[in-house]
Amino acid sequence: MKPGVYTQLFIQLVFAVKNRKCQLEEPIKNDVFRYISGILTEKKQKSIIVGGCRDHIHVFFGLHHTTCISEVVEEIKKSSSIFINSNFRLNENFHWQNGYGAFSYSKSHVKNGYNYILNQEEHHKTKTFKSEYISMLEEYEIKYDNRFLFDFFEND
Repeated sequence: MKPGVYTQLFIQLVFAVKNRKCQLEEPIKNDVFRYISGILTEKKQKSIIVGGCRDHIHVFFGLHHTTCISEVVEEIKKSSSIFINSNFRLNENFHWQNGYGAFSYSKSHVKNGYNYILNQEEHHKTKTFKSEYISMLEEYEIKYDNRFLFDFFEND
């Protein structure tokens, strides 16, 4: 008899639109979020919530034990960029910025993570993406180098 594999891994990904362009506007934003959720499901991940703002995104999901986080990010970025560029008329091609943040959650914090992402628009009325992202890195005690963070701009 072969032993079973039992895991419970909840991950929040954060990444930004290239040059922080506000290209995730209504009405495409929700279509993109649904599409990304479908990518997760197709890749055996458990999609919990996908949300964000016009210039960045949060993806909260249950990670399948056979999958590497970087593979999930690569597939989301590649497939969603193709989807956006094929289905929506934007002033210029859509691309994601290089890099991402990945943060793990215990089961007892899944509801908090879900609500945090659900309320992104409201949250960013008082906090910039830069301060949000750096706060997350510091809360999770992740060492970082300012030179290698996302491109942040004066109004961040």
